[in-house]
Amino acid sequence: MTIYPAIDLRGGRCVRLFQGNADQETVYYENPVEPAKLWQGAGASHLHLVDLDGAFSGSSQNQEAVKKILEVEGLSVQLGGGMRDEKVIASALDMGLSRVIIGTRACAEPEWVISMINRFGVERIVVGIDAKDGLVATQGWVETSTTHAIDLAKSLVAQGLRWVVHTDVSTDGAMQGPNLEAQREIALAVPSCNIIASGGVSCEDDIVNLRELSIECPNIEGVIIGKALYEQTILLASVINQ
Repeated sequence: MTIYPAIDLRGGRCVRLFQGNADQETVYYENPVEPAKLWQGAGASHLHLVDLDGAFSGSSQNQEAVKKILEVEGLSVQLGGGMRDEKVIASALDMGLSRVIIGTRACAEPEWVISMINRFGVERIVVGIDAKDGLVATQGWVETSTTHAIDLAKSLVAQGLRWVVHTDVSTDGAMQGPNLEAQREIALAVPSCNIIASGGVSCEDDIVNLRELSIECPNIEGVIIGKALYEQTILLASVINQ
């Protein structure tokens, strides 16, 4: 199971938000290249970046930070936030990102996502499905749709989608453990799709539990770890080497 350290970008800095609330921000690094090098040095092979400015407003203010992170050798980097335009996606992939994550527009225009998969390939396009009580949250979690997360996943996977980042919003940043049942449900619903679990990981036992779940659901490909790394309740090197 791949470990994806998360770097959330806002105004060029590395921050964390509590349950996506822009008013509950903690700044961890003024220069986000620092944690990228730190996680790479601890053994990470992948990074999960979120452009929070892009998620909230639809326009990125963090291209320079992303470019500098991509200069760190030995990392496969995926980016989400503000991926609502074909030119933006093309530019992001041209920068050297391995994958981009489409969120808000995937719910509003699923047929557009399929067109992006057809253009850029199944390995380059990820859909971020952020769920509140099973319903898809959009616009940086500010709005909740009437679409069920599992229904959206099934529809997109039937048309060719092969990667999903599934975030349980209620657990994100809360440091109270992941919603294992929600991750299990979506993984079982779309067995041909790679699921990257996100939200709530707070300690090494949470990683152990997700690894056990991935035995039952082998399509749980990875897990994103954010706040627990910055608060040092998880040591990255120890969970990568488990």
